[in-house]
Amino acid sequence: MTSSSTIIGAVVQAGTPLYQTQQTLEKLGDMTADAARQGAQLVVFPEAFVGGYPKGIDFGVRLGSRTDEGRDDFKRYYESAIDVPGAETARIGEIAAENKTYIVVGVIERDGGTLYCTALYFAPDGTLMDKHRKLMPTALERVVWGYGDGSTLAAPKTDIGTIGGCICWENYMPQLRLAMYQKGVEFYCAPTVDDRDVWLPTMQTIALEGRCFVLSACQFMTRGNGPADFHPVQGEDDDTVLIRGGSCIISPLGKVLAGPVFNKEAILTAELDKSEIIRGKYDFDVVGHYARPDIFTLNVNEHPQQIVKTE
Repeated sequence: MTSSSTIIGAVVQAGTPLYQTQQTLEKLGDMTADAARQGAQLVVFPEAFVGGYPKGIDFGVRLGSRTDEGRDDFKRYYESAIDVPGAETARIGEIAAENKTYIVVGVIERDGGTLYCTALYFAPDGTLMDKHRKLMPTALERVVWGYGDGSTLAAPKTDIGTIGGCICWENYMPQLRLAMYQKGVEFYCAPTVDDRDVWLPTMQTIALEGRCFVLSACQFMTRGNGPADFHPVQGEDDDTVLIRGGSCIISPLGKVLAGPVFNKEAILTAELDKSEIIRGKYDFDVVGHYARPDIFTLNVNEHPQQIVKTE
């Protein structure tokens, strides 16, 4: 039984049907329904779940040159991405409403000629509450994704609490984490494709630092998630694992409530009692009684950055 201060949170560990956006949305609907049947009120999907994370290809990039084949790879990736808002976000909203759940999902967002790695926040009535564009793509991601700005540091306040978080290696940016803590995030969502062993202690550190629940959803992706003409460097066997998972749910005192799970698709759930947040902040509130603003301050620019401004 859950109390009035307790919700059930879920993280979905699954891979994208690569370059098949409608099929991906069907999978998102099925897995959301599965999580809702387990009582989940908040369902978190991995980074780039809608639109995909084609791990293992290089988009034809060499220092000082690009290939025609790489341009074709980008065109295909662009065509799998979604507009925000758009028909696909409307469908995700319908899924949220059908299951009466909050949904946080990683997507590849298309805006003009640029793609962004984005996390979308949906309410149980189907409303797209907010979005967060990844501020800093990592390594070769910078070739195919643009940079977000401070105008999308999303932390929507809801009837279950404040939801927010960071995407993948953004979670290693201490200034960004501090900005999210200042927003009072209670359910810190970390969509990712980082499947390393060190990801779990990273999530525990964030839970302890922010005294918040952390829900991290990672993809489980194999070569078979892609079409026949997808050629990752890891190999051509359909069973070759490209992203092995490692999804988890962590309490505000760093206790592992669910996971990590590797090498299979899974839905993990846990009871999240918000009174544990206050119990944790008793002796550590990083933006409250444990802060030293007389010594340290952080300035955050949340204005949209525009290349062309008209007056």
